[in-house]
Amino acid sequence: MKSLRMRWTAAAATAALCLASVATAGAASGKPARPWQDRFVWLFGMNLLRDADWAEMTNLVCAAAAAGYNGAVLSAGLDTMSRKPPEFAERLRRLDRLCKAQGLELIPSLFSVGYAGGLLAHNPHLAEGLPVRDAPFAVSRGWARFLPDPAVRIRDGGFEEAKGGRFPAFAFHDRPGTVSFVDERVRHGGRRALRMENFSADPHGHGRVMQEVALRPWRCYRMSVWVKTENLQPASAFRMLVLAGKRNLAPRSFNLPSTGDWRRLSMIFNSLDYSKARVYAGVWGGRSGRFWIDDWRLEEIGPVNVLRRPGTPVTVRSAATGRLYEEGRDYAPLADPKFNLYRPDHEPARLRLLPGGRIREGERLLVSWYHPMIINRSQITACMAEPEIYRIWDREAAALAKVVRPKAFLLSMDEIRMGGSCARCAGRDMGELLGECVARQRGILRRRFPGARLYVWSDMFDPNHNARGDYYLVRGSFAGSWKHLPKDIVVAVWGGAPRKASLKFFADRGFQTLVACYYDAADLGETRGWAAAARSLPGVRGFMYTTWRRKYGLLRPFLKTVSAP
Repeated sequence: MKSLRMRWTAAAATAALCLASVATAGAASGKPARPWQDRFVWLFGMNLLRDADWAEMTNLVCAAAAAGYNGAVLSAGLDTMSRKPPEFAERLRRLDRLCKAQGLELIPSLFSVGYAGGLLAHNPHLAEGLPVRDAPFAVSRGWARFLPDPAVRIRDGGFEEAKGGRFPAFAFHDRPGTVSFVDERVRHGGRRALRMENFSADPHGHGRVMQEVALRPWRCYRMSVWVKTENLQPASAFRMLVLAGKRNLAPRSFNLPSTGDWRRLSMIFNSLDYSKARVYAGVWGGRSGRFWIDDWRLEEIGPVNVLRRPGTPVTVRSAATGRLYEEGRDYAPLADPKFNLYRPDHEPARLRLLPGGRIREGERLLVSWYHPMIINRSQITACMAEPEIYRIWDREAAALAKVVRPKAFLLSMDEIRMGGSCARCAGRDMGELLGECVARQRGILRRRFPGARLYVWSDMFDPNHNARGDYYLVRGSFAGSWKHLPKDIVVAVWGGAPRKASLKFFADRGFQTLVACYYDAADLGETRGWAAAARSLPGVRGFMYTTWRRKYGLLRPFLKTVSAP
């Protein structure tokens, strides 16, 4: 605690010096050669209640003002403003006053669907759901229990059946004897494990193993594997994949240490309409080190994290007659007592029958429900068609208006990686639904903040980026979404390498744009490319220094680069 207080005191002193220097320097600190209308800095991942983050924010506001920026875009959990303690509101007011004193707009970033943690803090059942259809249950002693399909499994998941340095049960494992090895010394269970190393021997750095498995369409599965690592670089290269057709049914990533003892990695996925898939475990783009995998398992699972909202109904019917049974009359509501969006690795819920109901002992049932899905490490998407999300956003906008009165907002409508799969949004034109969602967000903010200027991330409206079909687990396509985007919303075009085609696409359709670039590169080479593309196109309002790793060392040269003639 003492060291933390010392760091905070030092940071506060630095912030005070920054404030004093800016107050005396004022506008004397070189303005950009070309005064872009928007010159923003992205304040990402900072907690207003964390003293170290607060000190960093105040420093950045001062440094940005001194460099010639005129806006600070704040991503700080504002979708749960009504739930914040008074200290949060007070620091938000102080940050707003500091920005005004230094000639910067404070621009809140809010209203996310793709990264829906804010919405889900209000109601976790607003998550987009994937359907499980007609899963078999058996009735016994007042309960109905799920009957898993025992035929669904990974053959030789323990890597016991080795022959001549190979594992015949698998379709392949990369470069036997060079990259992949049978290991009888280091193993988790049984007599053997699979070891992979020497990734540079593969031109792509691959070290993978794959097997094709049979699935039942529209069912939920859990896949797990035990992994041990030794100086693995990069550790983030390890994946488990479930590929079916053109889709990855389980787009997950995991936090693995570079060196670590055996640990179990687990994930769930939905088979959608596929009856077979290719399951992978291993690394893509490995550079060095080694890892072992063992006891790889696949199993069909029952009701885990059952979503309960109007758009995710539960249905129960007789397997023999098709009779539809009624919740509250024949059975109690199906609910998971261990419901946790981020922890799906627990036993499934059971269905409790009600006295006097029509379901009989020994009967076979077909049960349907919906479950959420984690994308990458922790991303969960909300359903844009569920009316409750708009009521929540309106309350949060009202709570924000009691604290600060911003004149501009950035809508966090990026990377929407699920949709079109629950009963609320199934069959919808996803591009149209996205446009409707943004238009309703605009209406909410304009009612609370009349005349507010609005920005939105570009990717879901850009055919050169994510406005397309076959996007992650989305059922449907976002193609044409730009046709439903209100023209008075500024499009924040983002990414690493410059995409002049994206800037031109929006310019040709009469949109104003903000170039959100940099993206933690080692230098400003890509930024120069964006600047060159922007100078020849109409409607570009300016640039935002966009870092996701809080790398602000190039703040001043960035603005000089984009403002150079």
